[in-house]
Amino acid sequence: MELKIGDLVERISYGRDIVFRVKEIKDRNMIIMVGEELRLIADAPYDDLVLVDARAWSLYTAESEQKKNDVYQLFLQDYDLTREKQAYEATGGYRSQVSYFQIPGRVLHIDGDPIYLKKCIHLYKKLGVPVQGYHCKESDLPEHVPELIDYVKPDILVLTGHDAFMNGKGSVSDVHAYRNSRYFIDAVQNARQKQPHLDQLVIFAGACQSHFEAIIHAGANYASSPTRVNIHALDPVYVVGKISLTSFMERVNVWDVVRNTLTGEKGIGGVETKGLLRIGLPYQPLD
Repeated sequence: MELKIGDLVERISYGRDIVFRVKEIKDRNMIIMVGEELRLIADAPYDDLVLVDARAWSLYTAESEQKKNDVYQLFLQDYDLTREKQAYEATGGYRSQVSYFQIPGRVLHIDGDPIYLKKCIHLYKKLGVPVQGYHCKESDLPEHVPELIDYVKPDILVLTGHDAFMNGKGSVSDVHAYRNSRYFIDAVQNARQKQPHLDQLVIFAGACQSHFEAIIHAGANYASSPTRVNIHALDPVYVVGKISLTSFMERVNVWDVVRNTLTGEKGIGGVETKGLLRIGLPYQPLD
């Protein structure tokens, strides 16, 4: 077997439980990998890796697509109910025929993985959430977040990529025992220097197994991972999509946000946050 960048592999020592994409080959004892669908980063020796069987991967992706579709349909179901309520209120209980328009909260999504970023942008567009996306290494997030906030002026900031808790590097409470949590923490703190109010700039930060408590304490509205489990690549989109499409007159219940993710409450948590969507009328189409 001859590995190359981009190959899909599994770790023999972990029972081939997660599919990884080879990111970097340092030497035979150090292959850097990132989860193909999970925001996890790991390393393994060459001899511990096997290429993913094409047939098994096909079956896995079919099951994965079905699960993603189920979550997407649940999100749309909730949004349809919200939209009906908004239409009722905007038209005075359907007494007026006036048409109205919506202004959702704008998202700035900064991702350490360009492939994940592309997938997330695609989902934002399907949901109707306005977004600008940028690829940035996790270690560079603290430096670049302030300038990107000034440039984009978002309502919502998403800071994610890959992370992992490293056994043997320290206790679960030690931020230095995580590959990238300290960068998410510093980036959130720098963002809060720009906008300290939790409802003026909503922040989601973290990745697989990230130090949830420290990221929330730094000023994030939502973060991963309360029980240090892996989270799906698309979970941040469903979290902030719910807030972007909920009226600014309403509070977003934490459980309502978390249940619209692929990971659930073990991987995502946060605090009550106001929605950001505003309704206006009358609607005037552009010529």
